[in-house]
Amino acid sequence: MILNISACASNKTTQITKAQEKTIQGQHFFLNSMLTVNILDDRADKEELNKKISLLVQDYEEKFTTKSDTSEVSKISQSAGKSPVKVSNSTYELIQESIKYSELSDGAFDVTIQPLNAIWGIGTENENVPSQKNIDKALNLIDYKKIEFNDADKSIFLKNQGMSIDLGAIAKGYVTDKIIELLKQNDVSSAIINMGGNIYVLGNKNGQDYKVGIRDGFSKDPSQCFCIYKGQNISVVTSGVYERNFTKDGKFYHHILSTKDGYPIKNGIYATSIICKNSTVSDAMSTTVFTLGIEKGMQLLENMEGVEGMIITNDKKVYLSSGLKDKIEITNKEYQVQN
Repeated sequence: MILNISACASNKTTQITKAQEKTIQGQHFFLNSMLTVNILDDRADKEELNKKISLLVQDYEEKFTTKSDTSEVSKISQSAGKSPVKVSNSTYELIQESIKYSELSDGAFDVTIQPLNAIWGIGTENENVPSQKNIDKALNLIDYKKIEFNDADKSIFLKNQGMSIDLGAIAKGYVTDKIIELLKQNDVSSAIINMGGNIYVLGNKNGQDYKVGIRDGFSKDPSQCFCIYKGQNISVVTSGVYERNFTKDGKFYHHILSTKDGYPIKNGIYATSIICKNSTVSDAMSTTVFTLGIEKGMQLLENMEGVEGMIITNDKKVYLSSGLKDKIEITNKEYQVQN
């Protein structure tokens, strides 16, 4: 069984084989991404489980989305510079978790990046190249160190008015982990979750590892993959410049923005893929490694226990963390492993 993985973009999904189609139990949307949960166990309560998943996803959507003024994330942003906002344990936990990656990357990963995302609008109907004045203004509002946490009442406060939060680089992984928890609580032993291209494979298929094919982002065919990873109970998340982008006046702009200069990051990286047991970690690390560049990104991967990953450059060079070198099969010879 090979799952051809599309990196985490809202309009791309895993290519499911015909043998798997009968197992599809539900499709949902979370943060503008299609979510598909395939329960492979032979059991009678799949419809009931799917309803539980729907309720869980809806609950987190209502907490984390920036598209609704009533979400907890939006309320935090609306109260920036004014007053703390009491939030649920999950929102509090996730924003705290994000700080780890901000610290690991010296602020290159930062959930207060929303003012910058908003003026670029990449992936929306309003995508454009903002003025330098507006970029500078947005950059002044980005600083994870100005998020205040109060453990006593689970409240969060953004110190400066105009600051705002976007959990898009970590929330899909977090919710994927919560779905896995729910499935395990209901004794599901084998399932595939595709959260807009973020993949988690639970258990195995007939005692065999899953073969997870990572998408060839250079190909216009989303079913094409350039390498295969074999495993079970793993999360695979990819971030790449091909996911959301636009071209204006002959210049290419992608959605992974720099918190330093306010423009799409140009460091020679085309995509990063992270593989580990925890999807929250995979999700956040895929962006974090991208923002750090090849040298610092690979160094971070080597220093994180239980986390493996790869970096793909604009000229199809592949850098593998040490734990992946014997587990990845490159199937497209245009890609050349460098280390």
